Amino acid sequence: MKPKIVVSVSNDLVTDQRVKKVCQTLHDEGFEILLLGRILPESLPIERPYKIHRMRLIFRKKVWFYAELNIRLFFKLFFIKKDILVANDLDTLLPNYLIAKLFGKKLVYDSHELFTEIPELIHRPKVRNIWLQIEKRIFPHLKNVITVNSEIARIFENKYQVPVKVIRNISPKLTLSLPSDTWIKEVKGTRKMLIIQGSGINKDRGAEEAVQMMSYLEDVLLLIIGSGDVIPDLKVMIQELHLDSKVKIIGKLPYLEMLQYTQIADLGLSLDKGTNLNYELSLPNKVFDYIQCKIPLMVSNRKVVAQVVNEAQIGVVFEEHDPKQMADLVVGALEDKERYQMWKTNLNLAAEKYNWENESQILKDIYKHLS
Repeated sequence: MKPKIVVSVSNDLVTDQRVKKVCQTLHDEGFEILLLGRILPESLPIERPYKIHRMRLIFRKKVWFYAELNIRLFFKLFFIKKDILVANDLDTLLPNYLIAKLFGKKLVYDSHELFTEIPELIHRPKVRNIWLQIEKRIFPHLKNVITVNSEIARIFENKYQVPVKVIRNISPKLTLSLPSDTWIKEVKGTRKMLIIQGSGINKDRGAEEAVQMMSYLEDVLLLIIGSGDVIPDLKVMIQELHLDSKVKIIGKLPYLEMLQYTQIADLGLSLDKGTNLNYELSLPNKVFDYIQCKIPLMVSNRKVVAQVVNEAQIGVVFEEHDPKQMADLVVGALEDKERYQMWKTNLNLAAEKYNWENESQILKDIYKHLS
């Protein structure tokens, strides 16, 4: 019998594809998995082949949420059977570290981003300093650290002199069949379609400029699927700019249902701004979803994302978040048939290279050699 792995996250589990893929891979390897998260009133139901426990917390935001989450996690982890603890991101690390020390258990830290560089913290120096102190006190003692790309790994290694493994947020090979022509016509008619998707459609991720861009485009639909703090502002903007027929917003969807829409898009958008180090070095899930769906990409010139798109030659990279210039790039991308077809051809190669089936081999090797 392989060890029992307890995986902790701070979200409601529904849209966290990284954690889902990791847990599924380890489950398939024979580990017993318990995934701990939280549940919200609007949370969608989920079914997994391993055990799940979602905590119903009193607080939802800011310091009270994080305090309650960490206390509840500590006591949950204290009383359950565990052999390996997995903390996803800095907001679950402290209770996992304390429990690992108390019980002499192995700990894996999976940092999905530079947590202390997120926009919610960089303008709140006192709160940010608390998280920085937690990171500084714990990180040098960690033996099993994973992150999402080599740039973030390098920053951690230079700062804390701890080796960091890289497992990217790469999507599994897509096995969905294409939707029916009738359904496609219902969604977009005869128009070209752009898509933005994800659970982090937040400020400074380019969604506002994408909506404004639609004022300059004809016979094009922008579909936004997911959640984030900027969604209410987008809805107001759509009304004020009279773009109801050009921009549609759909809330959170189950992953495979979301990909039904992604498959029929003509361009996939990833528009992060370089307003903070975390966004500059981001490599979002949606980039690899677009690759698996074989749709060309239009991305902002963020270091890691731009490198993937340019090296694979699967789309266009732009510099400035100017709605009119962005609209011109969309027109150019869609009307240049030869270049667009080159991107489509290259996407077939990229999909064979960038898939979870390949990336998960790194994960399996890490768990075979835990310290």
